[in-house]
Amino acid sequence: MLQWQIFIAFFIPGILGYGGGPASIPLIENEVVGRFHWMTVTQFSNVLAFANSLPGPIAPQMAGYIGYQVGGVLGLLVALIATIAPSLILLMVLLRILYKFKDSPKVKWLTLLIRPIIVIMLGVMAWNFFAASEQASGWVPMILIGATSFVLLERFRIHPAFIIAGALLIGALFMG
Repeated sequence: MLQWQIFIAFFIPGILGYGGGPASIPLIENEVVGRFHWMTVTQFSNVLAFANSLPGPIAPQMAGYIGYQVGGVLGLLVALIATIAPSLILLMVLLRILYKFKDSPKVKWLTLLIRPIIVIMLGVMAWNFFAASEQASGWVPMILIGATSFVLLERFRIHPAFIIAGALLIGALFMG
């Protein structure tokens, strides 16, 4: 039963997560935190931060880690298959149809309608992360890290990988 729950928890976001990783992250959070209660918002945000610091697609990284935490090696495999399967199925079945109608005004209109929904979902998730961060470490460290990151990115044009590595180091040294 647990393996089936792991499969469902990652298959549903894979099917509904139009737009890739950023669109599927709030859906994964809903399943992992809200529906199955395998993690708290803080734990999920930590997994998300760690997965963001690694190269490659974020959804399979999160699925692998969460699947392993919940169901061991078998859970990891089930979560990865569930995350990758929707894309493979949709690619194989719908590629020709999508290619045929790619210039359709209706398809373009639907794509434009989906974008605001994704932005709202990401905003709600970010707000939950801010609230969990405030509870875990307080406003001062959160604002200092956020403001410093913004200045380093925008003013000094430091590569985001260095900012992420620095934030991970600060978290490991001072907040862990």
